[in-house]
Amino acid sequence: MSQSNTPKYSNEFLQLGAGARSFGMGYSMSSHTSDATSGYWNPAGLMQLPEKYQLSLMHSAYFAGLANYDFGSFAVKNDSTSALSVSVIRFAVDDIADTRLLIDANGAVNYDNVQFFSAADYAFLISYARNLQFLESQIGTTVKVIRRTVGDFASSWGFGLDMGWQKRTDTWNFGISAKDIFSTFNVWSYNYELLATTYTATGNELPEDNLEITLPRLIPSVSRYFSITPKLSLLASIDLVTTFDGKRNTLIKTNVLSIDPALGMELGFKNMIFLRAGLGQFQQIEDFEQNLDWTFQPNLGLGFKFNELSIDYAFTDIGDQAAGLYSHVFSINVDFKSGDE
Repeated sequence: MSQSNTPKYSNEFLQLGAGARSFGMGYSMSSHTSDATSGYWNPAGLMQLPEKYQLSLMHSAYFAGLANYDFGSFAVKNDSTSALSVSVIRFAVDDIADTRLLIDANGAVNYDNVQFFSAADYAFLISYARNLQFLESQIGTTVKVIRRTVGDFASSWGFGLDMGWQKRTDTWNFGISAKDIFSTFNVWSYNYELLATTYTATGNELPEDNLEITLPRLIPSVSRYFSITPKLSLLASIDLVTTFDGKRNTLIKTNVLSIDPALGMELGFKNMIFLRAGLGQFQQIEDFEQNLDWTFQPNLGLGFKFNELSIDYAFTDIGDQAAGLYSHVFSINVDFKSGDE
């Protein structure tokens, strides 16, 4: 028997971000993303690739290295009218001890019987972008294949679709990113042979195969570029992450929708050195005295660009202002020109 499950928070590993630049800017990227991470943020941004090819790699560790988050993408700008990318995401807790057989048949503790497994989430993204004559803008789409596993105990396959649009002027950028536009579906199955003994011994009911649904979200975004001096520039952006599954713990919320603003700034020097700051994930919490207070996640970042190589770093949750733990994020982007250039 299978069940259908539509939780508020599903496939949350797909909301963690891509590229240290985005972390430093508070995840405000939809209107101005322009590199190989665009397949994640807004696939329309692939049309702004600086060279024909680009490779992007990112690593971040959470909970003192207990969980690891990795992102990789390779993008190709086919010509002046189209571009595509292939991306891979992995979020996992590895080396989890399986102690079911720790005590052997004789009642003795036998550590040789302890085995280890991983709880891992994977996403494979294929993105395509094109120029539009309409409003001189760009449009893109991302097909997502999701694989989630908990050792040999449980696993799921999921499929989803994102779409995006961008419009740029000399100083303004506009973007709309539609995530899980037709909802994303994960089909979960369980290995009952492995689970039955333990669940029966502990008095728990065996889980049932189920269908998990991730509902759509819409992210309108705008950013503006300021030329302060010939060597100094500023990019300011805001994304409005909008969900339609009722009231969430966000800055703006109604019974119909919730909006979580993400704010970001990037100060550039000679288009080589970048200092970034961002705010997001505004939430209201209750302390032990039942007083309500607002929390948020402040981020800082640095970026260095040397010809075809970009190196970015971000430090999230400065000052421990949010419920989540801080993390160090590193990423690199490498541009490649075609052989005939």
